[in-house]
Amino acid sequence: MQLRHLGQSELTKKIAIWALSIGLLFFGFFANTWRVAEQNWFAKHQKDTEAHVMGRMVKSRQDGIFSAGGLNGWGTAKSTDAEWIPSTELGPQYTAYLYKLSFDKFSTYNSQPGGQGMVFSLLDRLIPLSQQTKLTLFYILTALLSAGALTCIVSWFYEEFGGWVAIFVIVSAVLSQWLTVFGKNLWWSLWAFYLPMIAVLYFLKRYRETLDRHLIRFGIVIFIAVSIKCFINGYEYITTTLVMMMVPFVYYAILDKWSGRQCVKWTLAAGLGSGVAIFLSFIMLCFQIGAAKDGFMDGVAHIIWSFGKRTYGEAEDFPPVYAASLNAGTLSVVITYMNGVFFDLNNYLSISNGFVSNLLLKIRYYYLIVLFIAMSALLFWRSNAERRHHYIALIWTTWFSILAPLSWHVIFKAHSYIHTHMSFLLWQMPFTLFGFAVFGSAVIAWTKKQTENIMEDV
Repeated sequence: MQLRHLGQSELTKKIAIWALSIGLLFFGFFANTWRVAEQNWFAKHQKDTEAHVMGRMVKSRQDGIFSAGGLNGWGTAKSTDAEWIPSTELGPQYTAYLYKLSFDKFSTYNSQPGGQGMVFSLLDRLIPLSQQTKLTLFYILTALLSAGALTCIVSWFYEEFGGWVAIFVIVSAVLSQWLTVFGKNLWWSLWAFYLPMIAVLYFLKRYRETLDRHLIRFGIVIFIAVSIKCFINGYEYITTTLVMMMVPFVYYAILDKWSGRQCVKWTLAAGLGSGVAIFLSFIMLCFQIGAAKDGFMDGVAHIIWSFGKRTYGEAEDFPPVYAASLNAGTLSVVITYMNGVFFDLNNYLSISNGFVSNLLLKIRYYYLIVLFIAMSALLFWRSNAERRHHYIALIWTTWFSILAPLSWHVIFKAHSYIHTHMSFLLWQMPFTLFGFAVFGSAVIAWTKKQTENIMEDV
């Protein structure tokens, strides 16, 4: 009877954590309810990019979901249709979608398969409601999926480290202005970035006792998760996604004291599964580009050209607009992103002093890095013997996780140099989530230690 009561109590706590996390994150993502981001920024952030999805839905309604290779893009509405339609604040692609216009021309975006556009095109065809209502539903769905993905991670922290650590992680996600502005964006589909990591988290947790029997299944899970990510939002931040996917691998390898042979074997399985997924996705994209242009090799050429302009290609091989990014120093790019703002208290306070508003009220990522270093040291020295090995695994995993954002900032240096309006998002994949888990664990360990000392004195 007592065991049953404990089981129900634990289930109630878990449901409460899920409800709290999804509720707080959803309303932040959907409506900026907690005012984490400046409202105008929230309303307009990446709408130009999201417009490609709107263009895809118009093109799909007009010519079919797989027309123009199924790729996202921008269209030009027929002048006879556009003359009597008032323009919408967010631009012509939104106008064309909301007023059911047709395109004379359609220019494809060729650097990703555009799965999110195909999915929303299918939903647009199936749902018998007004265009504005459907668009609102798409935002609700995307915000819910994003909130759900992060809540899966929160739930894992709850199961491994308890409720208070989970709350620290929830708060870190809610306060992140970058998660907030990306959370409902149809183009970015934030949830897809976290999907491979979530798959690995729960696979390793479930099968950790009998892991050696499930190597092939592990590779298949990786293949499916990475394939979905590549289909939904392509190769956006792909190195970050792949390193992030390995974060739970590091945690369980340390916690369960894997041998070197085990580490190599499971790393190869993860590499093979993700490698095949990406390769097949590239093949599919080449066929898509070929359908929209003149053939398969046009797709190959575009992938090679796109990789060069985003990484370390020779500046003279690309248009002059890319010269500064290709010639930029890697260290200066990394420093730019370390100086980015995680959370801005100026959204809540009005202080005219420039030093206070710029340096104290703006919580920058390098502040968090310093904080997490201090908290890692405190947790290392203050953790009790019973949970010490879990905390040490968490500390090492946290500092491995910083490689996920850095992998993109270093490898795709040229892209990072240009896209300072969006690539701060990568710090949340998943470095800040794990960093705040360390923070919460250290606070709890220190508080518990202080309480024990007081009780001894008494």
